[in-house]
Amino acid sequence: MFYHSSLKAKELHRQIRLRRIQFAGYVRAKIYGKLHCQAGKRMNRQNRVFFTSVEEAKQNGYRPCGHCMKTEYQNWKNSNKRVEHLR
Repeated sequence: MFYHSSLKAKELHRQIRLRRIQFAGYVRAKIYGKLHCQAGKRMNRQNRVFFTSVEEAKQNGYRPCGHCMKTEYQNWKNSNKRVEHLR
């Protein structure tokens, strides 16, 4: 996980170009999404983190974005409903 505030612009672009960074996350709500997501582009730099993979985002407790990752979000939402139903 990379914090946006700790990366210089040149290094960030290099990491994206090399595909070491593939997803961005919102620290406060623990949401991750694609780099081109309009909702994600509006967040402040100090609230943004970057991930190399979906697995890394999930390991850090982030959920998929409902805007740019609709299918993944619905799957996440449905799996959480099943867990709550079993309780």
